[in-house]
Amino acid sequence: MNLSITFYFLLFMIYSIAGWILEVVLKYKDHKRFINRGFLIGPYCPIYGYGALLITILLNRYENDPIVLFFMTIITSGFLEYFTSWYMEKLFKARWWDYSKRKFNLNGRVCLGTLIPFGVFGLIITYVMNPFFIKCLESVNNKVLTIISVLLFVIYIIDNIISTIIILGFRKTTIKVEKEETHDDTEQITKKVKEILAQKSWGYKRLIDAFPRLETIRIKIEEITKEVKENVNELRDNINEKAEGFKNAINDKTEEMKNTIANKTENMRNTINEKKNSFVADVQQNSKKIKVTLNVKSMKFKRKFFGKK
Repeated sequence: MNLSITFYFLLFMIYSIAGWILEVVLKYKDHKRFINRGFLIGPYCPIYGYGALLITILLNRYENDPIVLFFMTIITSGFLEYFTSWYMEKLFKARWWDYSKRKFNLNGRVCLGTLIPFGVFGLIITYVMNPFFIKCLESVNNKVLTIISVLLFVIYIIDNIISTIIILGFRKTTIKVEKEETHDDTEQITKKVKEILAQKSWGYKRLIDAFPRLETIRIKIEEITKEVKENVNELRDNINEKAEGFKNAINDKTEEMKNTIANKTENMRNTINEKKNSFVADVQQNSKKIKVTLNVKSMKFKRKFFGKK
């Protein structure tokens, strides 16, 4: 699909606004009140716009195969969401969403429950929304589209700058609280950070409202690291204990086998000696009998032939 930069940018804004509307509706359903969702102040969630652009630019080649398009959209959206979560966490020292409590999640950054709807959206974008929006944009004068694009781009950049300043303020507050409260856990740190930010400008309050589950990560990582070390030490102790038990069992079995072999050898030796002695006694006894018999035979022979003389 060969479109101009203006068209791509306007599609990006359209899908970003559509994503924002979707997020607001879902949050309204949960909390029964309006919540301005998103990292930015304006009514748009860029991650939806970027996702739609990736589908439009990279996955258009699979347009004739809906099944492949569905799974490729899941993979592409999953990568985008995972990378965005990781990057924002590293950049701003906070985790903005967490799917750890949901089934089939990957490090709490993505989960199957959100990826499957993205796959469906990929089909809707490709077969329904893109053709409709492109047709609408093509019906508008190019100069008008350019003016609208420039205005939206300026607003978008200014919003990014302001929002980044607010987030950096959040990061600065987080670092300060962590240094002052070195013994607190993650939840306590996050709570104190939110209390401080709630006393600041509207932008900070909006951020807390938009991401109620936002949490700091440094101490959490330390807690996880400590837990991993404890598990490793426990595993090592279990391995050493089992290895020692296995070694002792082998030694016991070896000693038992030695004793068994020694006993059997001694019994065999005694049996052989008994058989030998019995055999010798039988031979000696038979020899005496043979000798006596020969003597008797000899005496009879002598009497028979020499006795009458």
